[in-house]
Order: sequence, then C-alpha cells, then structure tokens
Amino acid sequence: MKYVALMGTTAQHSYNRDLLQFMAHHFSHQATIEVNEITGIPLFNEPDQNDVPASVQQLNDRISQADGVIIGVPEYDHAIPAALKNVIEWLSYQLHPFANKPVMLVGTSLGIQGTCRAQGDLRRILNSPGVDAQVLPGNEYMLSYAGKAFDETGELTDGPSIKFLERCFANFEQFVKTMNGTPALNIDWQGSYDVIVLGFGGAGATAARFAADNGAHVLLVDAAPFGREGGNTRYSAQHVVTGESLDQLTAYYQALGAPFSTPVKTLNAYLSGMSQIPTYFEKYLGIKAVSWKHDIKPGDAVAIKKTMAEYPELAGSETIDFALVHKRDKDAALWKLLRKNVLDRADKIDVWLNSRAQHLIQDPNSKIIQGVQIKRGERLLNLHANHGVVLAMGGFENNAELTQTYLHSAHLTPLGTLYNRGDGVKMAQEVDAKMWHMTNYESHGILPGITFKEDANERGRQIEHWPLLKNGSIFVIADDGTRYFPEDAKHRHGHVYTHGSWLIPMKNQHPYLVFDQTQYEAFKAQEQRDGQLPYPKFMRKLITAPTIEKLAAKLDVPADNLQQTVADFNHYTEVGRDFAFGRDPQTMRQLDAGPYYAIAAANDVLNTQGGPQRNEHAQILNVNNDPIPHLFGAGELGGIVANCYQGGGNLAECLIFGKLAGENAARPKSDSESVDADEANGINDLVDGETAANVKLGADQYLGSSNAGLGGKVIVRVTYRDHKIQAVDVIQHHESEDVGLTAIKEIPQEIVAANSTSVDAVSGASASSRAIKEAVQDALQQVTNSVTN
Repeated sequence: MKYVALMGTTAQHSYNRDLLQFMAHHFSHQATIEVNEITGIPLFNEPDQNDVPASVQQLNDRISQADGVIIGVPEYDHAIPAALKNVIEWLSYQLHPFANKPVMLVGTSLGIQGTCRAQGDLRRILNSPGVDAQVLPGNEYMLSYAGKAFDETGELTDGPSIKFLERCFANFEQFVKTMNGTPALNIDWQGSYDVIVLGFGGAGATAARFAADNGAHVLLVDAAPFGREGGNTRYSAQHVVTGESLDQLTAYYQALGAPFSTPVKTLNAYLSGMSQIPTYFEKYLGIKAVSWKHDIKPGDAVAIKKTMAEYPELAGSETIDFALVHKRDKDAALWKLLRKNVLDRADKIDVWLNSRAQHLIQDPNSKIIQGVQIKRGERLLNLHANHGVVLAMGGFENNAELTQTYLHSAHLTPLGTLYNRGDGVKMAQEVDAKMWHMTNYESHGILPGITFKEDANERGRQIEHWPLLKNGSIFVIADDGTRYFPEDAKHRHGHVYTHGSWLIPMKNQHPYLVFDQTQYEAFKAQEQRDGQLPYPKFMRKLITAPTIEKLAAKLDVPADNLQQTVADFNHYTEVGRDFAFGRDPQTMRQLDAGPYYAIAAANDVLNTQGGPQRNEHAQILNVNNDPIPHLFGAGELGGIVANCYQGGGNLAECLIFGKLAGENAARPKSDSESVDADEANGINDLVDGETAANVKLGADQYLGSSNAGLGGKVIVRVTYRDHKIQAVDVIQHHESEDVGLTAIKEIPQEIVAANSTSVDAVSGASASSRAIKEAVQDALQQVTNSVTN
C-alpha cells in the first residue's frame, strides 16, 4: 500500500511532523508512507480554468495516485490551521483528489486534548460536498502531552501509545482494502450487544426498557457519573403534555410550528402518541396518570390552572392537558419511575456511567451503523450493535463551540444537566445525518432568557416567583447600559412577545439587574422575614456604588447610557407609561438618590432542540432523507419543536419516540450480523452504585430511606442515643451538583442541632430537603419500633 501523509501546518517545528515521520518508518514493512509538506501553496483565489498552481497540481497527483491519505492535524484555536484549510480549498475547487479516498486522521498536542477539536473540525470539512473523502470512522489517534511522548530524536517512546497507533493503522489498512472492494472493515471489537442506547435520560431509559422488553440485550451508556444520570428529565417539571382530541392537538401543533412545517408522518406519530399518554402511564408505568385539568383540586400541592396550553390563543389549545405521576411536580417523580424500569431489567440491560461515546462506527459501503466507540476510563472501546444504535444524548447546551455556532452566544448558563455536551450532534454529523432545528432552544431562569451569573460548570437557578425582581425601582441592562425588554413580561419558556413573534430577548455578554437603595431595603426586609432569599447568594454577589456614574464604571458600561437609562425609567414612571418597552407602570418606581446596586446576570438555556432529523419510526435520516441503517433517535437530540414550544412536550417526546426507537432498534434486520466479543460485557454501574445493602450499622444506628429525592433514593444512617439524634449521615443520594449538595450538607446538621426533622428546606432544593427529612423520619420510626418491641 502507498499512502500520502499530509503535514497539516507550515510551522518549522511540529510534533505532528514527528508523528508522521515516526509512522513512515515504523510501518515501513507494511506500507510506503510519503510525508508531504504544504509550504509553498499560495492562498486560494478561485483561478480561471486550467490555472492551478504547479505546487497544487503536484499534490493533487500524489494524492490521486495514493491508496489513501494520512493527515497530521495540529490544533490552532480549537480548529485546523488555516494553511491546511487553504490546501483543501484548492483540492476541492477544480481538482478533487479526495473524492472517495480513504483518509486517516492523527494528531498530537502539548496539552491533554490531543487535537480532538481540530480532528472533529477536519472530519466535517472532509465530508463536505466537493471534498467527499471517506474518513476512517472511530480510530481517531489523539496523542496528548507531545513534549513527553517523543524523545530528543523524534521517536515516539510511550508503549501504550504506540500499541494504540498500531491498532488504528491496522484498521485503516483494512478500511482501505474495503474501499477498494476487498473484505469488510475489520474492527477489533471489545464487546457486543443487540442494541446500544447512548444517553441515560428520559428518552434513553425508555428506549433501553422497550428494547429489552422486545428481547434485546442492551447496553445503556451515559457520560454522567453515578447519581448524576437523568439528563434534563430529572430537572424538568415532570409535566407530560397530552390531549383528548387528536384533531385539536394537530391544529395546535401546526400553529405552534408555523411558519415552519414538520413532516406529516413524523408529526402524526408524535401527536397520536401524545393523545394516548394516560393509557401509556397505566400500561407501561403501572400508574393512573393524574390529569392536571380534571384531578387537581384546591389545596393540592400544585395549583389549579385556567389552561395548560402555553399558547392559549392558538386553535386547538383547549384540548391541552398535563399528565402527572402524582399531585406534585418538580420532584423527578417521572424520572425515578423510568430509572427504576431500567434497574428492574438489570438482567437484560447493562449500564455504563461516566463513559463518553466518541464515534459511531459505520460500514463505508453499506452505511450500516455497526457499533459505537466509547471512552471508559483511559480506554477506547469498540462495542458492536447487532441490531441498532439509539442516539438519546440530549442537546448541546454545555458545548460553547456549538452554542456559538448555532445559538449565537459564547456562553449560555445551563438550567438542567451539565452533561449535554453536543456529543450526539458531532456523532450524527460524522455519518452525514440531516440536522434540523439547530437554532431552536428554550429558556426559563429568573426573568425572560436570563438567570443569575454563576461560575463555570455550575447550573443556573430557576426562580419563577420573586416579585421584587420585576416590581419597584429595578430594571435589566444590556452590554451598553440600556434596557432591552420589559422586565415584567410574562414569558413562555423564555420567549416574550416581540412585534408579532415570540422570541427570547437578545443575548448580551454581561447583562445586569440594576436597582437603588429603596429596592435594596426591600430585599433586606424579605431576607429578614423569610430567613433567606430565593437566591441565597444574592446579597454577597451585589456590586454597589454611590453614584450611577461610578456604578457604570464597575459594570464596564458607558456612564452616559446608564445615566440616561435611569433618567428615562424615572420619566416613564412619572408619566405612567413605559414608552420604550411597555412595562406596566404599576410595577415601576423612580430610582432614588442612591447608593445603587447591581448583580450580574447571564443568558440561560433550559434545553436545545437541534440534532439529527428522525422519521415516524424514530429512524435517523441522512442528507438525502433516507434512513441511516440501524440508527435511531429520541428525545431532545433532534427534537420535533420547530418554533414555539409547549411545556411538557419534550417529556412526551422522550416517552413516545423512546418507545419507537427501542422497539425498532431491537427488531432483527435482514442485514443484522453478530460478532463474538464479550470482553467488556456484563458491567452495570447502576447496580453497583446502589450501595444500601453494603451499609454497616453500629450500636444505636438505624437506616432510613426516601424516594422523594430529585434523582432517586436517599438513604441515611441515623445515630440515636439518650433520646437525641446524635448524627445523620447521608449514605446514598442522587441529588444535583449545586443546591442539592447544599441540602445534603446542611439539612443533616440542622436536624441534629434541632433534634427534630422540623427544619426549613434549603431554597431551590425542596425535593432534596424533603427526601432527607423523610429518610430520617423513616430511621426514627425504626427507633420507635425497636422500643415498642
């Protein structure tokens, strides 16, 4: 075999050049690898016909005559070097040597990333029309810490790195033979399942359950560690939208999507399933659904609503209802049922947590998805899927590159899971899936589209009812110190009515809430009255200044603009009309003489909707609208929402398309094939994580549990002696990373101090607080029983 190795930079020294040269002599007994530089290639300028530079023509000829191409990919600013992009532009204009040419990507970097972003960037470019390369699926060679990996002579010295390179190169050689019509791709498989489901949220849990119920041996994989699984399902309000009339549901959802359209069969599959949600609850979840419209009464934990429709003005809205697990919401009740369904099928479903899927493995000829490459610990494992793979990995709200590309924001504070990193988007794009709804997302927060600014990798807060944020001498400013929306606006998942459309307010880099001393004293009074504010960090995050001019300097906004904003706000209040944005003047009070305050806000995201398009069978489509063989999708990744969103719709989608995806993935296909590989089979992190049976109790110690936690069961060990609670230890929990952990730390201490479970809940962690108190009460009941007996 003869290969052209393309050096991806013009830099005089590059470890990627060392890597390619090492490959040239290390594999010299197997193939001829010719390292080519890209220096001397002029900038691409769309020349006239037959006016291609000689250096470009020579490179074209070498690639055309080679059996394959190996590209050494440096990473500059999260992308490939401009010089490499320039070469590809030349070779996709009049010359097309990459067309159907097998390509292998390798790369090394000084840091830990190993050029992962650049390789992803290059894969998309090589798959683009006009380039049309055949890139080796999976098997990406990303060498970290290049400065330590090579010796002074440029030799790669790390044994495991060399071994993995040899495995990748062997797979590339087989890939080249396959592309030339010789036997199929020979993958070194470490495990085999009937169905592999990627993503353990509501959609993934549902898909795994129904695949197992249809006879499949299933692997369920999630990037989150134990106790953090659940995706956005665990953080949602647990409302599942439904409706009695299919005709009215159809009219309503067509109006929600307008002016965009959704394929009729796909929409019908969604809506027919939605109309049957109460039956679904009874048949598959084993409970009678609570109808918010018909079952909620005065005094229940959830309030009576006039309408469940988020857009009641639209045709068909009168049929909209919510199905609940019980007469309570925002407590992860539905998620815990779905999680239990997986746990109950541990004999059929293996669960890998803290394991991140990297690539789909696709046969280059048939385009069948054969399996998945997954990173588990330090190993990259190839797992075969006999019948199908389900992508249920959620959105891309925690991926700054994707939010910048599709949502035009450098950073959005997530309100849900921290583990939706856009992996499913990347993997789907690599196999030429058709993407849709990529610019659509939902929000919530404290005001339309914003929440309080948090540290990196920290969830934002949803606070629905805090009147002081939008009543009084307080407003929100944009990057230039001016207001940009009515603070009292009634939003619909972050969208406010703007000139005939419902839109999330424009995204700014550093919005702030600004208010005066009178408003500050109102906040202080609420804190003293209630014990704490709905956002406990509020007071310590405040920025203060004696004048508006000095406050503007601290906020880095133009002082003239902020002063004018205050003057305008005061004027609108005086005349009784907000001429700028129409805020109700009854909610406005003139700002006083100071001092003045501000608190940093941030644009937030509840979930994204974009991803690969699916059809009515939950099959993922390619760019030609044909199903990609053995690939299915469910949930927010490629959600059905094209424009306006109805609350509870994503949960309905998880249940409906999760079921379709699981059943159809499990169905044996005429082109299904099995492999003999079980090295990685039999691992179940979910079962291993359930540690209650291993808890040892000492004298005067009692175990208590509650299922009221946000993510699952909470187990405590209570030490009770001399008629007093001596200690409370939380043995197991699945609570959220922020306020949930605050409850885990503080509530036990307060119970011990009070010698009672009658303590206040942690703000924003009511479900976690309730679960801990219930678990302690359960343990104390055992104390009572032991005394009675």
